[in-house]
Amino acid sequence: MASSLAIAGACEAVIRMLRARYDAGAFDAPVLDFQVYVASDFEQPMDQGVSLFLYRVYPSVAGRTLPGRVLSDRLRQRAQLAVDAHFLLTAWARKASLQHEIAGWMMRALEDYAVLPPAMLNAYRPDVFGPDEAVEVIPAQLSVEELFRIWEVVVDHKYQLSVPYMLRMVPLEGPPEAEGGGVVQERVGEFAVPGGA
Repeated sequence: MASSLAIAGACEAVIRMLRARYDAGAFDAPVLDFQVYVASDFEQPMDQGVSLFLYRVYPSVAGRTLPGRVLSDRLRQRAQLAVDAHFLLTAWARKASLQHEIAGWMMRALEDYAVLPPAMLNAYRPDVFGPDEAVEVIPAQLSVEELFRIWEVVVDHKYQLSVPYMLRMVPLEGPPEAEGGGVVQERVGEFAVPGGA
């Protein structure tokens, strides 16, 4: 049932989860910021906190696309598209030790809360995800070369400590579509005799 807003909702849910788990007493920093970034945000980044940067979205190869559900006599839900959304979580701080603390904390938080429930996913926009839909957050594979390439393109070689993750099989459904034809009411057939005129 998740609509096309599911990717945005899932990214915001990761940030909301981290913000909810944040305990100011755990760090030598009273305030951490938590934001979803686009490339231009890296030009003037936050002083300290965690950013999520979505850098790649692919159709998922992990699961089959299920056929659309029949909603009524004339409407059918289109087939669901599951996507994998790859993102970087970046720890920001002016001191290296605080940056390392933030990185360890955010990784531990994602390990403890690796499944985002519908209530958290729908906090961004209501009714995007169904009551039985959740999204899994898992560590992603990204080579050092790929990671540095992202930083080279996005922020001109100013690398910050980042950890790659993936939102696994985020479901996207389109609007219902009308069935092609009506219900068959009568059969009409013509028969021909072979060789006849």
